[in-house]
Amino acid sequence: MSTDNTVCIVVDIQERLTPVLNGHQLFIEKSCQMLQGLQALEIPVLAAEQYPKGLGHTVAAIKEQLGDVPLFEKTKFSAWQPEAEAFVRQHGAQNIILIGVEAHVCMLQTAADLRAQGFGVYVPVECTTSRTVENKENGLAQMQNLGAVVSNIESLLFMLLKDAKHPAFKTISKLIQ
Repeated sequence: MSTDNTVCIVVDIQERLTPVLNGHQLFIEKSCQMLQGLQALEIPVLAAEQYPKGLGHTVAAIKEQLGDVPLFEKTKFSAWQPEAEAFVRQHGAQNIILIGVEAHVCMLQTAADLRAQGFGVYVPVECTTSRTVENKENGLAQMQNLGAVVSNIESLLFMLLKDAKHPAFKTISKLIQ
């Protein structure tokens, strides 16, 4: 995984869904932290929204962090849709960092589809959740069994940095303190 072959897909962090999720406030905070780190590393980001007419749009804190990144609507649970495929191919990505919800539904189905296409999939454990802890743990276990790497924010950001001489090192170091 490197800054040249990695993108991030943000899955369904939406207004009407997020408040019912386990630990949703910390999840939003950590997802913003991850997005800040990815922006410092200039990792391309794409966002998906599951049926926004019913679930609302991306929550304000995440939307603010995303800025003007491309966003697409979906009704299928997996975010591996034509818009995501075009984005991933456009950036020549081999690895995808997934953040979002719910771990055992949309995140799991997205990870399964990406793995079936041969992509490396990385999920920072702080940046996904479900309505229950059990569903989150089950979703993460299933993703790992599919070959996704279940990791954490610090490990993934430093994996992308590779060297303390990287121009974003100080920014990332301050971010994870």
